[in-house]
Amino acid sequence: MAKLVSKTYGDALFEVALEQNKLDEYWEEAVAVKTAMDENPDLFKLMTHPKIVKEEKIKIIEDIFAGKVSSEMVGLLRMIVDKGHFEEADAVLLYFIDSVKEYKNIGTAYVTSAMELSEAQKAAVEKRLLETTRYVKFEMHYAVDSELIGGMVIRIGDRVVDSSVKTKLYDLTRELSKIQLKAGECAS
Repeated sequence: MAKLVSKTYGDALFEVALEQNKLDEYWEEAVAVKTAMDENPDLFKLMTHPKIVKEEKIKIIEDIFAGKVSSEMVGLLRMIVDKGHFEEADAVLLYFIDSVKEYKNIGTAYVTSAMELSEAQKAAVEKRLLETTRYVKFEMHYAVDSELIGGMVIRIGDRVVDSSVKTKLYDLTRELSKIQLKAGECAS
């Protein structure tokens, strides 16, 4: 259900943005609204509280966002509240943001390395990703995990490239176990 709600509203906003030639504007607004909601968890509690009536929740949305974002974005938020789906508002905005990034061929890469990468190394990783994917730009997210021992793990969407020493050692151990099992079977 949650995926259906985010897709339905996210696709609707995407279509409106394309029709009105305001894709960048709505994208920036969606990021700003999502950030505002992420930074104010009390807003979520307020908007999902069962004792607060819909009309009051809609007024809260209008008071917070009217004049700061487009009437279309406020209208989307009002509709989400009116239909009782505010708990999915974050997912709707994220779906829309991701849809715009896909449309603009902007990838999101999560790079985990054993050690902090230098700026030159980060630039080299991004350059290589641009050369080997269809994306024209990347939003890069870096993390360090010393358990990788060496190498890195890169995730783009549902694709993962794992060149970590930890994984190579694990794979080698599995292969050696198979060889030992086969050798043991032959000896029998």
